[in-house]
Amino acid sequence: MVLQVVGAGVGRTGTLSLKAGLEQLTGSPCYHMLEVFGHPEHVGLWRDAAEGKRVDWASMLDGYGATSDFPACLFWPEILEANPGAVVVLSTRRDSQAWWESASQTIFAIDGEHAPPEMAEWFEMWRAVATARFTPDWTDRDAAIAAYDRHNAAVRDSAPPDRLVDWQAGDGWKPLCEALGVPVPDDPFPHLNTREEFPKVDTDTSLSDALEEFNQSGRRASKGTG
Repeated sequence: MVLQVVGAGVGRTGTLSLKAGLEQLTGSPCYHMLEVFGHPEHVGLWRDAAEGKRVDWASMLDGYGATSDFPACLFWPEILEANPGAVVVLSTRRDSQAWWESASQTIFAIDGEHAPPEMAEWFEMWRAVATARFTPDWTDRDAAIAAYDRHNAAVRDSAPPDRLVDWQAGDGWKPLCEALGVPVPDDPFPHLNTREEFPKVDTDTSLSDALEEFNQSGRRASKGTG
């Protein structure tokens, strides 16, 4: 399966909502960080990518119609090269400070030293890809914001302008549907994984518990109660 959408926006820019929306529009799964937990064999492949080794993107992403979120967003040029007809969606927040406030209290608050033991390899993979393609200092406000701004600018400067969708969650379905050439759904655009719904991850949390919290928040939000 050839990807229809390459998500270039970093985490905490509505990427889980985007995943749900793209899955509805493409009729295929969207590769999000959550997929890495379901495919532990991919952890080593992402580390290979961080180290500049060759990755068979077609094989790794076989069966997916789109990508969204970390770590795929950091390798969007390579994934686009492997899927040259895909639309590039750059998801962002209203400003860098809003993004930092969300990221620092959720995904960047996961501490490798206090994460569940089964997340150790995942965390080392994250450290490798963040260091190589984002910033090694993702818990530092200034460094993280600089990396966020730098990443977004690079996407806007180098993605094919006729296939780039600069998108925020409040934009909903329309820009995505126009780029994909599909009708706008009648149901509201999904809004998932708010800061308040993000699960706490520490040594007292199992990976399965954390993933179930993600899934439960997604189900609540899709019903309009999240």
